Amino acid sequence: MENTLKISAADVKKLREATGAGMMDCKNALKEAEGNFDKAIEVLRKKGQKVAAKRADRDSSEGVAITKINDAKTIGVAIVLACETDFVAKNDSYKALAQKFVDIAINFESKESFLTADFDGITVAEKLIEQTGVIGEKIDITSFERIEAPYVGSYTHIGKIAAIVGLDDNFDKADTLTKDIAMQVASMGATTLSYKDFDSSFIASETEARIAVIEKDNIELGRLGKTLKNVPQYISMAQLTPEVLTNAENIAKEQLKAEGKPEQIWDRILPGKMERFISDNTTLDQEQCLLDQNFIKDEKKSVADYIKSYGDTKVTAFVRVTLG
Repeated sequence: MENTLKISAADVKKLREATGAGMMDCKNALKEAEGNFDKAIEVLRKKGQKVAAKRADRDSSEGVAITKINDAKTIGVAIVLACETDFVAKNDSYKALAQKFVDIAINFESKESFLTADFDGITVAEKLIEQTGVIGEKIDITSFERIEAPYVGSYTHIGKIAAIVGLDDNFDKADTLTKDIAMQVASMGATTLSYKDFDSSFIASETEARIAVIEKDNIELGRLGKTLKNVPQYISMAQLTPEVLTNAENIAKEQLKAEGKPEQIWDRILPGKMERFISDNTTLDQEQCLLDQNFIKDEKKSVADYIKSYGDTKVTAFVRVTLG
């Protein structure tokens, strides 16, 4: 016998608002549930579980990177709500869903506790499954980072990269400083604050690997008759001991002498040569250490120098999340 159950537009609208599912999906779910609202939600969730199982091995490299800072500016969280296609990521309803997730995430200290948090009567993890069925793509929280500090600020780059920075003090221009430093983190991808954080064994292995790559490149460049790359002796300030710097200065003086430069002008030339020596031999620091990087808004100064322009404040922590 044909099902003659009448499903009202109001019921369909209510289910759509609760789940985000399409109109026909909601109507069919209500029919299958014989008009029972809670059962209809369960029908849609089961559909989501089936879709999620089928798409579990899919690559979810698109999505939205988003941050949330509490009203006191003392806690910040950054998450990535990932999906499979840029088409879905650009949808306003998907961005709104990401906002709902991050509004919940700000209250939790870990991804694990966040996933078990309540989202309108179900857990966040269950909501992800439900929305996988609604959207038809695998969606997931692929990144969750949190910072707590006396002052926390953030920066997000077109919804693709997000960064949060914590300071040890709250002062008048803390918002400007944290935004600038978060922009630096988002743009340059530092992994640690200072070269002082590196383990000596890591620096040693990284030095060997980088020199090997440059020497290999130079073989090909030599074959092509092109200018060879500089092969650094070192890659981090951690390796530039007072003895190393003194030796480098002595070598620079010998070069100046060989070039016939008058000794009375050496003091004007040596600082530039030493600056170049340090720059050539601290490539690891410049890539991975926030304080040692050139500041993106003024490359004549380091990030550390820029922070000093605000007084004695210090960056206590930073995090970065990105798609893919």
